[in-house]
Amino acid sequence: MLTTLLELLRDSGPAVFLRGGRWSYGLVNGAHILGLALLVGAILPLDLRLAGLWRSEPAERLTRVLLPVAMTGLAMAVATGLLLFSVRPFEYLTNPFFPAKLALVALAVANALWLRLSPAWRALHENGRVPCRLAAAGVV
Repeated sequence: MLTTLLELLRDSGPAVFLRGGRWSYGLVNGAHILGLALLVGAILPLDLRLAGLWRSEPAERLTRVLLPVAMTGLAMAVATGLLLFSVRPFEYLTNPFFPAKLALVALAVANALWLRLSPAWRALHENGRVPCRLAAAGVV
């Protein structure tokens, strides 16, 4: 069943286009790297602020700017990652680092959602102070 799905993905139009186009794979790969850069570039300063740096800058103001950037980067990275995966799905799945990468990304997204839905996040936006739980998450 999984083999059949991976074969369908590998033989799909986008995968064939990426394998055959002169610039298509490179452009999608570049967009993937841009998505990762947006994601990490937005999360790092937010985590540093939660950890205690730039105390004069209100954390809730940073979240209003940086979270949409991070979500855009994540969406770009996931969409382009699926396209890149479609080119060689069997090779990627046999690489031991690829499932580990996917697991780490899934854990990071789950952690971000868990923190975002927590009472500590609401407290940050209500009183402007960074709760210990969010400060610890920023350090980690």
